[in-house]
Amino acid sequence: MNKLFIASVGAIVATIVLGFSVFYLFILDSKGQPAVSSAASAPSSTSGEQTATKPDHPYLPPSMDEVPEGEEGELIKLGYKEHNETSTVLDEYVGNKLSCASCHADGGVASSLDLVGISKTYPQYNPRAGKEVTIEERINGCFKRSMNGKPLPLDSKEMKAMVAYYTYISTNVPDGTKERPWAKMPKAEGDLTKLNVDAGRELYNKACITCHGEGGDGGATGLPLWGDESYNIGAGMARVRTAGGFIKKYMPKAPMGGYKAGSFTDEEAMNIAAYINSMARPDFPDKINDWPKGDAPDDAAYETLAGKKDPENK
Repeated sequence: MNKLFIASVGAIVATIVLGFSVFYLFILDSKGQPAVSSAASAPSSTSGEQTATKPDHPYLPPSMDEVPEGEEGELIKLGYKEHNETSTVLDEYVGNKLSCASCHADGGVASSLDLVGISKTYPQYNPRAGKEVTIEERINGCFKRSMNGKPLPLDSKEMKAMVAYYTYISTNVPDGTKERPWAKMPKAEGDLTKLNVDAGRELYNKACITCHGEGGDGGATGLPLWGDESYNIGAGMARVRTAGGFIKKYMPKAPMGGYKAGSFTDEEAMNIAAYINSMARPDFPDKINDWPKGDAPDDAAYETLAGKKDPENK
């Protein structure tokens, strides 16, 4: 009995000692301070709700809690609001119900089509324009196409605010950066002659209809995919490979119909995109002047003056 008692006490003591040893080695550093993970040890500017969903970002943007005081800070805050609530804050420039955040979610810093570093990569050559464009011109391209509206005046407070916000979230990206691999969205691959709109409709009804509605009018999310309140034919999403790539990587946002983000094949994603883009949407009269050098991609949704479509330019 005494031996059993002594053995039991010894086991308890050993357990306590082991526990304190683990605590010391893994919880306290050599100075007796609480240790932190590499992610948590990042500068305080990486904290905040913006980055909570993507802590593994190579260049975590500063938090909105750390926006500087004064005029610059006010512009950044306005730009953040404009990004997330474009259709209401800038309703005179937006012709549908979409906002920048419809594609570039969570302030453009997390879950889809990341914009961190975007201000560092402009000016850059744009094949669709056939020339080098500024970040202001690229922003206005989205207003005219994705939001079926009109461009912001280049010297307006509204434009300066958007540029200020994108510059702010790009703070930690090195100057001279030209590529943003962390934001890469591969376009869907496949034979365009084998697109199946009917198959796309079936998949849409399984995995998309709850959020976007039976008539593509926005459903539960308020994000219409076709009709007068959606993007026009000149938008990037009107291209099957582009829309397919977005669908494959990011849709559905929550598991639905047996699918989750990343589970669609290229073929399935392209069929869904083909179905969505087979539906009526606003025209874009200036589309005829796109890809003036004749290097339009093979999934361009319309013919241009240059005419030629290059299957290698996807």
